[in-house]
Amino acid sequence: MPETTDNQPTPTPLDTPPPILIELAALFLRLGLTAFGGPAAHVAMMREEIVAKRKWIDEQEFLDLLGASNLIPGPSSTELAIHIGYRLGGWAGLALAGVCFVLPAFLLVTAIAWAYVRYGRFSQIAGVLYGVKPVVIGVIVQAFWNLRVTALKTRFHLALGGVATLAALFGVSPLPVLFGAGVIASGKFLVQKRERGSVAPLLKLLGLIAVLIAAPLVLDLRARSMGVSLNSLFWVFLKFGSIAYGSGYVLLAFLRTDLVVRLHWLTSAQLLDATAVGQVTPGPVFTSATFIGYLLGGFPGAVVATFGIFLPAFVFVAFSGSLLTEIRKSPLAGAFLDGVNVGSLALMAAVCWELGRSSITDLLTATLALASLTLMIRFRINSFWLIGLGAIAGLIAHWGRTL
Repeated sequence: MPETTDNQPTPTPLDTPPPILIELAALFLRLGLTAFGGPAAHVAMMREEIVAKRKWIDEQEFLDLLGASNLIPGPSSTELAIHIGYRLGGWAGLALAGVCFVLPAFLLVTAIAWAYVRYGRFSQIAGVLYGVKPVVIGVIVQAFWNLRVTALKTRFHLALGGVATLAALFGVSPLPVLFGAGVIASGKFLVQKRERGSVAPLLKLLGLIAVLIAAPLVLDLRARSMGVSLNSLFWVFLKFGSIAYGSGYVLLAFLRTDLVVRLHWLTSAQLLDATAVGQVTPGPVFTSATFIGYLLGGFPGAVVATFGIFLPAFVFVAFSGSLLTEIRKSPLAGAFLDGVNVGSLALMAAVCWELGRSSITDLLTATLALASLTLMIRFRINSFWLIGLGAIAGLIAHWGRTL
């Protein structure tokens, strides 16, 4: 790992030495191949591999990176991977972790898109989703249970987490939940503590967030009134990558508004198929963009759309990652980040609840969720094997119903 400088993150002393770049690349390639279930599940799997198993970083730093990833626009789990890569391997690690996490999904979705264009609509994928989703619920619950000790440090943080979870369940968007929790936590700190420390790190962070939120407005003006071309695909998906907060599921609303309603580049059926592919394949749900890009521009279109939608994540992390150490040195900014961490955990709990309601629908899915949770906690079975078994069980059940 590179030596710590003003431009590099400060390492946390741990017993386990940091990974070399090839280890980092191999891990994120494997996660990219096995990370089913959306951002909350991806976070859980990263925590399992990096904090619990390899001990490359500790729980507090993992939560700080998660909170920072949730604060900026774009695919939150991909940004977490990029943050971790930067923390462990500097600029080279930043690039490797992000690319390796996205690459397997890109290749798989491109292959599916090729078959879709050549042979028509693909076979039903309901069976795979039926078996995988309940296992994913178990993965998320286990991660939430382990992270709660670090994030919910006091009764105040516990109460704040409860309020934030209720807000998320009642439809408040992710950004107000995160900022609200951060503002409340820092406000309490100001009331109780006389020494607040420097406010400069917090002001820098808030200023950066404001710039990132404003950037999509400029990109929207650049993308308007364009026909389908590689150039227009890049600008449209660059805008999507700059504006979508929370998860790939939030992205779908933007895709429909622009590509179906405003630009008429896609039909609703094609968008639904792209959504299904993003859900059933591992890695970021944002790779729905890869499928759409292939439909609109072949393989070059898939490359351009994927590059456009993920590029902001690398840029945003590059600008915000170096602030984390500075924020933790400021008591006031650290209190704000603690509140954001509580908000992140609340968002994870809300997503888990909503996914659970739609995924655990009968005795088999309830058994899969409970069994996966038990096996991970009691016997530390890797979630990769459990997700694979869930997919097989779902396919068998689906085939049984169609016979």
